[in-house]
Amino acid sequence: MVTAVRHLGPNWYAPVMGTAIVATAGAGLPLGIPGLRTVCTVFWALALAMLISLLIARAAHWTHHRDQARAHLMDPATAPFYGCLSMALLAVGGGALVVGRDWIGTPAAVALDAVLFTVGTLIGLTAAVVVPYLMIVHHRADTSQVTSQVTPVWILPLVAPMVSAALGPLLVPHLPAGASRETLLLACFALFGLSLLATLVTLPMIFARLVTGGPLPLTLTPALFLVLGPLGQSTTAVDKFAVTAPGVVPAPYDQGFVVLVVLYGVPVMGFALFWLALAGAMVVRAHRRGMRFTMTWWAFTFPVGTCVTGAEGLARHTGLVVYDGLTVALYALLLAAWTVAAAHTARGLLSGRLLAAPRPARAVPAPTTVRTT
Repeated sequence: MVTAVRHLGPNWYAPVMGTAIVATAGAGLPLGIPGLRTVCTVFWALALAMLISLLIARAAHWTHHRDQARAHLMDPATAPFYGCLSMALLAVGGGALVVGRDWIGTPAAVALDAVLFTVGTLIGLTAAVVVPYLMIVHHRADTSQVTSQVTPVWILPLVAPMVSAALGPLLVPHLPAGASRETLLLACFALFGLSLLATLVTLPMIFARLVTGGPLPLTLTPALFLVLGPLGQSTTAVDKFAVTAPGVVPAPYDQGFVVLVVLYGVPVMGFALFWLALAGAMVVRAHRRGMRFTMTWWAFTFPVGTCVTGAEGLARHTGLVVYDGLTVALYALLLAAWTVAAAHTARGLLSGRLLAAPRPARAVPAPTTVRTT
């Protein structure tokens, strides 16, 4: 195992996130399918098992391959994935309260979520500061290629606090009434603002990169779906604020959160659908040009799942059937994406290809000079 985990990077937390969101998003579907909640709980249990296994493997990675771990941290293409650790912990913790409590009981679910939420939030805040710091101080990009080096992966450490903002309200009812509940809810609102403003600074650079630099490399094209993460997750967050606020924050601020769901969530979901169409078209283009499976395909799962939970919140607060239909359609897309990514990942693990050392860049032969007389 020690040798096998040498090239196990932080991007491997993405499958945990993608599996956990299948559970939590499915639990809120406006469908009365028998056994659906049980299936969602199975997905949560699978995500928990994956998280435990991965934490052990990553601990072995840092213990026995510290040089490679440091290299990942100093690699501008890999360092942003450290935000995935935070989001994996948060997603599994939130899933414990949404569906996991059916099997492990509410007290155990609250305790598990409290631990994972606290650790995940601290890691997320650290990643949100440390990764940009490293990008500024150590990841010195070639100034002639700055535009081409901008990728949607930059969003990963910035969206982690938004996941905390969306899942933290689940713990509010389990705290003593009074200041402790209000403090946690407003802290989640502050995390919402932190992540939202940081994302709004980054998104224009990503869009400008696409317009001026052309399509992303084929293997990186699925990363375009990462932009959906802060969009769907922020819509989910304002819904959770509105549900939790009555009796926690004083009037009229509690009703302000209700208004925010529609005034913020509706236009942001509209932009999310625009980006989904644009990113989907780019992925189809890349697939036709020979895009092969890589771990970036897991970008098709968690970001789409956040749009599912965001649409569920809009359906709850607007009462419009169109959002129920959108929820079901997005969840079907999420299930299809998870199935494809999971199947390819399992195949890659069994063959050893996904854990193998990266292939060295192919040498470009020197041009030959033909002498003419």
